[in-house]
Amino acid sequence: METQVINATEYRNVSLALLNESKTNPRRTFEETALKELAASIRTQGVLSPLLVRPLTENGFEIIAGARRYRAAQLAEQSTVPVRIVNLSDAAALEAQLVENLIRSEIHPMEEAQGFRALLALEDPKYSIEQIAAKVGKSPVFVASRLKLTDLVPAAVEAFYADEIGVGHALLLAKLPADQQVAALSACFKEVYNGGSKPARILLPVRNLQFWIDSNILLVLKDAPFNKRDAQLVPVAGSCADCPKRTGHNKLLFGDDLGKQGDRCTDPNCYAAKVSAHVAQTVSAKPELVQISTAYGAQKDGSPVLPRNRYIAIRDDKPKSKDDAKRPEFKVCKFTTEAIITEGSDVGTIHKVCANSTCPVHHPKQTTSRNDEKWRAEQDKQRKEQAIANTTGLRVLAAVSAAVPIRLLKRDLLFILEKLVSVMDENRLEMLARQHGIRQKRDDGGLAKTFAAFLRRADEGTLSRLLVESSILLAASRGNPSSVLKDAASAYKVDTDAIAAKVKQEFTAKEKAKNTPQPAKKIATKAA
Repeated sequence: METQVINATEYRNVSLALLNESKTNPRRTFEETALKELAASIRTQGVLSPLLVRPLTENGFEIIAGARRYRAAQLAEQSTVPVRIVNLSDAAALEAQLVENLIRSEIHPMEEAQGFRALLALEDPKYSIEQIAAKVGKSPVFVASRLKLTDLVPAAVEAFYADEIGVGHALLLAKLPADQQVAALSACFKEVYNGGSKPARILLPVRNLQFWIDSNILLVLKDAPFNKRDAQLVPVAGSCADCPKRTGHNKLLFGDDLGKQGDRCTDPNCYAAKVSAHVAQTVSAKPELVQISTAYGAQKDGSPVLPRNRYIAIRDDKPKSKDDAKRPEFKVCKFTTEAIITEGSDVGTIHKVCANSTCPVHHPKQTTSRNDEKWRAEQDKQRKEQAIANTTGLRVLAAVSAAVPIRLLKRDLLFILEKLVSVMDENRLEMLARQHGIRQKRDDGGLAKTFAAFLRRADEGTLSRLLVESSILLAASRGNPSSVLKDAASAYKVDTDAIAAKVKQEFTAKEKAKNTPQPAKKIATKAA
């Protein structure tokens, strides 16, 4: 027998057959084990809390809140359940669903986000983020962060629902443009080889993903070489000041980062397009500008860009010592001119350079003849001193490395080392590899790949030593190598004088042996 509902506003028991689940219910996932436990409780005690429903038709109701109890009652083979019948508009029903689910059993953050999005999309009444936050008893920052989860790409949503990533990872991914999320999702994991045919995938902490995003995607806008307010530089992109992909555009999402890093761009492709347009515009307006490259390697034939060895960049800062003042980059000559970087790092920035190969200040001619014995002796002496200095430096580096204790976990050491090695130039990488007896194999993908494989196989002690060595080499590339080594030796109590003395002795012994005439070999005569 069917029950007609005309003006239902009371509590009553209703047949399960008259109930229908709501299509707008934010809860989409129901844990099977929890449902079975709830069904067992309903068999013994019944449904203790009534379901909230509203009239759907003359002979049915829509479940506003209580979908879990409804499903558990079905598993418990109940014929009726207690309900509270109310007349609600679509907007009120959606609001009640969201609030009810937040108060009761914890729902998945994605479902929560979709519920907030549905409320925000309503036309009547119109909700703001602040109003939604007040309704559900959360902060506007919380609601804004949850709303951003609806911008996740399908692969990230799938990983989130499967518990492969946490809510912290998902929130960081959601802040990125869709075309950057897939690469960032891969950075959430680390592949570890444990002797099996396939590597095991391990989820890295949220801080690792944040570091990867800071290093590979986010770009500080104050360092941009182009005019950030120029909407016509790349018309499709518009002005950076009005761009929603700028961190400063949404302070609810990036409020904590703005004070530390300043306003940043989350779309490196758009940033690169604006840099390219800026370079083309600047070169067109000033064709006399010299185009230079900060990258290593030779240029293609016919390229107007000068490689690193064809110019001297003039520094704007003042020298810190008398020795620095003698260096070419701190001197200005009559050939000094403006140049724009078009390849490598800092593309689009303007610098002063000397690109004249006949400049006596930056490219002095060798006045001494190469046949002059004195000049050659001086060159040999300098080479020997340089070789002694290099060998001493490597010995000091090895001694410092040997004094490094084991503290960090292997995964932490491996992660930091891979980041350091990625910014290391080929010469220093080769130096570090030679220090540990690493040789590049033929057709093995280059030294970087061989070194990466060595890192994965190394133990914690080796990784700890490599970490200190890499830090020293990188610091030496940006400052005074002797000073860096001296500081490291002091920190790890390494006797640099003893090492230097031993190296000099070895070089002297080699030179003495080289200059000592070898006895002639006896020539055996054949017997008659």
